[in-house]
Amino acid sequence: MIWGQGKGDGIVGTIDEIKQRVDIVEIVSQYVPGLKKTGRNFRAPCPFHPEKVPSFFVFPERQSWHCFGACATGGDAFSFVMRKEGVDFGEALRILAHRAGISLAPPQRHEGQEQEERLRRINEAASEYYHQLLCHSQAGEQARNYLVQRGVSDKAIQDFQLGFSPDSWEALREQLTRSGYGEGELLAGGLLVEKEQGRAYDRFRNRLMFPIRGVDGRVLGFGARALDDSLPKYLNSPQTPIFDKSGTLYGIDRAKSAVRKQDLAIVVEGYMDVIVAHQYGFDNVVASLGTALTEKQVGIIKKLTKNLILALDADAAGEMATLRGIEVASHTFDQKVVPWLTPSGLVRYEGLLDANIRIMILPQGRDPDDVVKENPEAWRSLVETAVPVIDYTFALVTSKLDLTSVKDRSLAADQLMPLIGEIRQPVVQAHYLQKLSRLVGADEQSLAATLRQMRQPAKLRKRGETAQPSESISTLLSRDPLAEYCLSLLVRCPHLRSHAAKMSTDLFPHSADRQLFLAYRNTADIDSMRGSLDISLQKHLDTLIEKLLPVTSEKDQEAALGDCLRRMEERRLKDLKAKEEALISDLQAEGNITELEELQQLGVTLNAQLFEVFRHRAGGNATQQNQGSQKCS
Repeated sequence: MIWGQGKGDGIVGTIDEIKQRVDIVEIVSQYVPGLKKTGRNFRAPCPFHPEKVPSFFVFPERQSWHCFGACATGGDAFSFVMRKEGVDFGEALRILAHRAGISLAPPQRHEGQEQEERLRRINEAASEYYHQLLCHSQAGEQARNYLVQRGVSDKAIQDFQLGFSPDSWEALREQLTRSGYGEGELLAGGLLVEKEQGRAYDRFRNRLMFPIRGVDGRVLGFGARALDDSLPKYLNSPQTPIFDKSGTLYGIDRAKSAVRKQDLAIVVEGYMDVIVAHQYGFDNVVASLGTALTEKQVGIIKKLTKNLILALDADAAGEMATLRGIEVASHTFDQKVVPWLTPSGLVRYEGLLDANIRIMILPQGRDPDDVVKENPEAWRSLVETAVPVIDYTFALVTSKLDLTSVKDRSLAADQLMPLIGEIRQPVVQAHYLQKLSRLVGADEQSLAATLRQMRQPAKLRKRGETAQPSESISTLLSRDPLAEYCLSLLVRCPHLRSHAAKMSTDLFPHSADRQLFLAYRNTADIDSMRGSLDISLQKHLDTLIEKLLPVTSEKDQEAALGDCLRRMEERRLKDLKAKEEALISDLQAEGNITELEELQQLGVTLNAQLFEVFRHRAGGNATQQNQGSQKCS
C-alpha cells in the first residue's frame, strides 16, 4: 500500500481525502444493521462484545464511534474497519479508499515481493489442480472414500478446497509447467523436490491434500495425509518465502469472522478437527498444524480476540503441547499495567495478562472431530466447561505425583506456588492457596508467608508482533503536532523508551500515529520498527525522525515528554467528556432516566480524572519554569 493520488502529502493527505468522502454512519451500518438514530447520534448493541443494553454510539459530527460498555474504547472509520475485518492499517486504508472511489498507487514491489506474489499464484494453481482431481478423477476415489468414512460432507470439501495428489512423480510438475511456471519456481514454492541428479519430482504423491491459507484466504502451502502406508503419515510444505508453518493457523481464513463475533478462538491440532467442527457450525476453530502453539500463531489470534481455548489431545504429547501453548500464549498476549499493593503498603505497577486462556478437557482417546460428530452438544458443553490455566495445571501436576509422599507433596508446592504468586486478585489467590493447602497438607498461613517471600516485582513481558490497536477518537483533517512531537521524542531519544510500556494507545487520535506507536512499543529498535511497518507508514516515520527537537539535554527531553503526555491525556478526557455530554442531552430528550444516571456517573469519574491531570500539569509546569525547561505545545 502506498500513497493515493489525492490532495495532501503522503498518508495523511490520503486519509484526509478518504475521510471527506466516506461517512462513518454508512460504514458502520454495513456491519451493524441495528444502528438507529438517537438524537444527533446513532446507537446499537456493540458489534465487538455481547450485551443487552446498547452501549455503542456513532457520532456523525465527529465522524467517530465509541463503546461505553465493556470495550470502553472507540475510534474513527479506519479503526472500526480494522477491528471488524481483523486487518492492519494498510488494508483498512485500501478498503476505505475503494469505497471512497480513491485510487491508491500500487506499492513499488522489490524483487522479493514479486517472487512471493508469483509463489502465491503457483500454490493457488496447484490447489485447484488437486481439488479437481479429488472431485472428478477416478484416481481420487480412494481419497473420496476416506473423506466419506471420516464424515466429511461435499460442502466441506468445497469450502476447504480439499484435494488429491496422484501417485505420480511428475503429474503436478507437468501440469504447472504447461501453465507457464518454471521448475525453479515450483522448487522455491515447495511443490517439487530436487533429486541428486538434478531432476525434480513432485513432493506430494498419493495423498489427501489440505490447502493451508493465510488470513487473507490465499494458499501459502499444503498439508498432506498419506493414503497408503507411506511415511511420514502427514507431510507439510517446507519453509518457503511465503509459508512458515509456525506462523500459520489452519482454517484461520474461514474462522476469523466467527472468532471476532464470538470473541473466542478454539485451537485444535488436526486438519480434520477443524473441517468437521466447521461442518457442524463451530466455525471459530483453527488448528496449529500439528505443532505446539507458537508466538506467531498467538499473534494472529490476539488481533481477533483475547479469549482462547486450547483443545489439544489428552495423551502425553498433547499435555506437553498444552503446557507449551499456555506458556507461549501467556507471554504473547498483551499485558495491561495495573497498580498492585505490596505487603508493605507501597503501590507497584505491574503487568497483568490481558487475556483469558482456558483448557478444554477432552475425553481420553477422543479427538475433537470424534466428539463433534458423535454429539455436537457434548462439544458445546466442553467449550463451556473449559477450565482456567491454573486449574488445569493443578490437575496435571497432582495427577503425576503421589500426594501421600512428603517428597511429592513438596514437589507439588514447589511447582504450583509460582503460579499462585502470579495471581493479582487477592480473593482468587486466597482460594488457590487454600486449595494447595488441602492438597499438600500444609498450613495455609505458612504457604502465604512463603508466597510473600517469593514475590518479586513482575516485569512487563516482551510483547509479540504488532497488536490489533484499540482505537480512540480521530479527527484526521490535519496533522496532530502534539502526538507527532511525542513520537519524535520517542524515536529520537533512546533513553525515553522505558516510558512506552505505561503509555496508552488511546493518547494517539490519528490512526497513522497510533500504528507508529504500536510498532515502536513492540520492537527493540528503529530498524526493527521500520521493518514491521506497512509501506504506507514508513515515510511518516522518516518525517518524525527528521523533525527538529527544541530540547537537547536528556533532562529536558524527559520533562518535554512528561508534559506532552499530560496534555495528550487531558485532550483524550476532554473529548470523551464532550461525547458523554452529547449523549446526556439525547437521553434527556428521550426521558431515559436509567441510562442517564449511568452516564452522569461516568461524567463524575471523568471530572475527577481531568482534575488530576490539571493538578499534575500545574505542578509540572511550575517545576519546569523553575528549571528553565522548554514545554511542547
